[in-house]
Amino acid sequence: MTFPQDKQYINGEWLTGRSDKTIENKNPYTEDTIQIIQSANEEDLDDAYQAALQAQPQWANSAPSKRRNRFHKLLHVLKDEKEVIIDWLVKESGSTVAKAQAELDSARLVIEESMTYPTRMNGQILPSENENKENYVYRKAKGVVGIIGPWNFPFHLAMRSIAPALATGNTAVLKPASDTPVSAGLLFGYLFEKAGFPAGVLNVVVGRGSEIGDAFVEHPVPKLISFTGSTEVGRHIAEIAGKHLKETTLELGGNNAMLVLEDADVEAAVDAAIFGKFLHQGQICMSLNRILVHENVHDEFVEQFIQRTNELPTGDPADENVIVGPIINQDQLNHLTEQVDQAREEGATVETGGSATGAIFAPTVLTNVNAKMTVAKTELFGPVAPIIKVKSEQEAIDIANDTPYGLSGSVFTTDRFRGMDVARKINTGMIHVNDQSVNDEAHVAFGGEKASGLGRFGGEWALDKFTTFQWVGVQSGRREFPF
Repeated sequence: MTFPQDKQYINGEWLTGRSDKTIENKNPYTEDTIQIIQSANEEDLDDAYQAALQAQPQWANSAPSKRRNRFHKLLHVLKDEKEVIIDWLVKESGSTVAKAQAELDSARLVIEESMTYPTRMNGQILPSENENKENYVYRKAKGVVGIIGPWNFPFHLAMRSIAPALATGNTAVLKPASDTPVSAGLLFGYLFEKAGFPAGVLNVVVGRGSEIGDAFVEHPVPKLISFTGSTEVGRHIAEIAGKHLKETTLELGGNNAMLVLEDADVEAAVDAAIFGKFLHQGQICMSLNRILVHENVHDEFVEQFIQRTNELPTGDPADENVIVGPIINQDQLNHLTEQVDQAREEGATVETGGSATGAIFAPTVLTNVNAKMTVAKTELFGPVAPIIKVKSEQEAIDIANDTPYGLSGSVFTTDRFRGMDVARKINTGMIHVNDQSVNDEAHVAFGGEKASGLGRFGGEWALDKFTTFQWVGVQSGRREFPF
């Protein structure tokens, strides 16, 4: 590794943070300290935003091929640094090797989609109601984008904002989650520098939310704040941004439901549910939070699901055979334990799992759950699967919609057209028929409804989000005015 992992990346330089506070970066599985990072303060943040502001006009005015070629080089850098990236995801975010490889592949697809944006910055020429006038509508970069990266899919989800922002001519300042300061932050400084991106185009500040979190949003330079994380923090960011008339794109929490109808292929539904619930220990905004199973197939589903759950290898995420690794930190581990204990008290049955050993929370299946229980109303963010028995399709739809969230979901039925009809009745930004809820494709609209966020990533939707329009009216000849 050839970059300093305890410094800030500002205007193409690796600098020591000027805060008197530090961030301890710990391996969630071993709980060993990886490094201590001197935090950024508001002076560092201002330097980063000013560097991005100064670099933006030249970057935006560069030829589309020049911007595209930087991303082409970045793809080669990702290939060269593959093992480094995977190693950081495993030791810093608790990703299993399989999850880390999939995350890297997803990030690569985001880059490939973003590479098309420089030549998709099209505008329009429109007629005018005034004689001898033409209206030109230009698409242009917004300017500087502030990006707050999450800890659960840190590399992919940070890249999902960075790549389209830069490809459309913006510059950016990235603030990673404190649990993943390298894989959601400093690693990008290294990779983009190695790919030849100009100084100031991407800057990384590692700092505590309590010290620079509000300032990151309030700063007068950024025109757009892109955040992926909890609904609670997202609401706070939206409130601050609204006061300053800043635009936001927010991908927040979810309480995603899988509906297993009476005609479903139960074995296929179980396979999908296992993946959708336990990938990355269920620490994904799109993870299945509630599994709603028709009473006609409920017992068969539960039996198979418990069997498959008990077969999942758990332990050290660096072991390539492991599927379920550690929970990100002790606070979240304690929270999961409390949620399962509360579910027991409210009448749920713990069929398997239900407790932690070290940093590993055992894959857990809860039955006899009803829609009024706390465990069915809150986002779990862990390997806990509540199963709810339903009597009808309509009951499943009603329960699925009985949540303030609306991110993703799933419907299983052998009649795909019935599945499409049911899917359209679920108030969610994304839903998949005969598949699970964890899907993200770089060219498709990604985002949620209600408390699950604002805006969309992916394809033309990301292109729209990271650009703005300017109307230039051109009068040829003298215009006559009424006074």
